[in-house]
Amino acid sequence: MLLPKKLKSGDTVGVVAPASPPNLSNLQCSLHFLHQLGLHVKIAPHVRSEYGYLAGTDSQRLEDLHTMFADSSISGIICAGGGYGTSRIARFIDYKLIKRNPKIFWGYSDITFLHTSIQQQTGLVTFHGPMLCSDVGKENFDPLSKSMFQQLFEPMVLTYSEAISPLNIISHGEACGEIVGGNLSLLVNSIGSAYEMDTRNKLLLIEDVGEEPYRIDSFLSQLKLAGKLDQAAGVIIGDFSKATPKNPEGSLTLEQVFNFYFSSLKKPVLSGFKIGHCLPHFAVPLGSLATLSSPSKTLKINPGVQ
Repeated sequence: MLLPKKLKSGDTVGVVAPASPPNLSNLQCSLHFLHQLGLHVKIAPHVRSEYGYLAGTDSQRLEDLHTMFADSSISGIICAGGGYGTSRIARFIDYKLIKRNPKIFWGYSDITFLHTSIQQQTGLVTFHGPMLCSDVGKENFDPLSKSMFQQLFEPMVLTYSEAISPLNIISHGEACGEIVGGNLSLLVNSIGSAYEMDTRNKLLLIEDVGEEPYRIDSFLSQLKLAGKLDQAAGVIIGDFSKATPKNPEGSLTLEQVFNFYFSSLKKPVLSGFKIGHCLPHFAVPLGSLATLSSPSKTLKINPGVQ
């Protein structure tokens, strides 16, 4: 586990778009929030580029990522948005460069593929948290989500309890391990690749958006068949927004799907965490040690910075 250095007032953060083209209006609005945190901002050269459904060509997005990690004046990197595209560049990333220049890397959704590959290749703790265009730049960006950025300025233990949202126990137990995971469809996309997610003795975080129960069923089936659910120490089920089936009468519910895959695991599995494509959005440092407990209905996470 490699912890990035904490931010301090006056530091500069870099903005990259390693997936789809960001909403430039939202991006501009989000910069005010970063300035309020006392940060300067440097936007990567190709953030405003477009190549079909991608924010520039693979080489352009890769160049931006490498440039931000190599630039000693940049203390952290925040992704503008998600969409699609990170899996296309994962095999070309210079992971030795990242390991030599460990710094905060923050995003979610399609960025999950980069979280997984960077964590596996370097051991660097990265952050699954609200992005500039998707969340920060919107009018309804809420106080709790804003407060999550404070974990970048000071090492702090994060505690998620029912004070934030109701939690449902699917399987009882208590377990400690590093947090891995993120967007469920991206985790499934990594299986069979050099960046296949490792869940052995770890706490698996899953979340997604816009997927009907049958699709989530198919994703979990693949994780089950690949041994990822049995190997995990516990499972953190985040937000699954816009998951209502088009034909409710001909569909299982999301709860039925989760119960089928998780209720007999004999390890802690809790759902209801506001982590993912939602507001509030509780940001977590992937790779940090955490404890998931059904008796106390809590998730306690060690600091993600030093």
